[in-house]
Amino acid sequence: MKLKYIAGMMALVGLSGLAQAGTFNNGGFESGSTAGWSTGGGYRGNDLNSAIAPADFLAGGRLNLDNGERGLVIDKNYVDANLGSLLGSTVLSGNYAYRAEDTTSGGFGTVISQQVKNYTDKDIYFGWKAVLENGGHDEDESAVMILTLTDNTTGQLVLTHTYNAGNGGGGVDSRFQTSGDFFYTSAWQLEHLTIDQSLSGHDFTLSLLAADCEPTGHTGYAYLDGFGSYVPPVPEPETYAMMLAGLGMMGWLARRKKYTKA
Repeated sequence: MKLKYIAGMMALVGLSGLAQAGTFNNGGFESGSTAGWSTGGGYRGNDLNSAIAPADFLAGGRLNLDNGERGLVIDKNYVDANLGSLLGSTVLSGNYAYRAEDTTSGGFGTVISQQVKNYTDKDIYFGWKAVLENGGHDEDESAVMILTLTDNTTGQLVLTHTYNAGNGGGGVDSRFQTSGDFFYTSAWQLEHLTIDQSLSGHDFTLSLLAADCEPTGHTGYAYLDGFGSYVPPVPEPETYAMMLAGLGMMGWLARRKKYTKA
């Protein structure tokens, strides 16, 4: 009886530890809100890209002016105001996603951020799309999207990804397409961030900032969705072919067995 009691207590302790481990998720997106996230916004008209970071636009940040009022939770019927059908779907999964910053210019930026404590998963998966208008400026002045992952336990910036609409296209990669003055990603970019196991159990903050250009006349915004620590693998075409071949073989064997019995 005592051994069973001790084993039960150990199991409860183990479950308690699992319950306290945090994970990144979509928060309130599916209920049409940003519950579970921190949002903020402000004016970046006097600051170059090299001088701004997501934290600057959150509450208490040096550029913060609002709680992210130009950001918006959108539904699957939402059509991008600048690119329309060229951008494709604005929701990756479910019925809602988040658009960071509005679709017009003005020199503003919007950030969305989520903090997770005791993060023990080794991977973070999510999707994004970006729309960055090229105003003929250099990269440090242009519309920009900045993605950061910060280890709050150590205070270190674990990684940062920056894309901008600098003249000539040097601030984006091959995943971006162009239409008129816009650089954009028509396909959802499935981001996979790997956490070193030596950092397991640390607290992390993941942030995405989208901002207009510094001269204020060209827009920059991004869509965010599909957060999680695990993404189901998508079978490759070869896998589908093997599955179909296997089903065909099973059908052939079943028919052969039937005819043999007859």
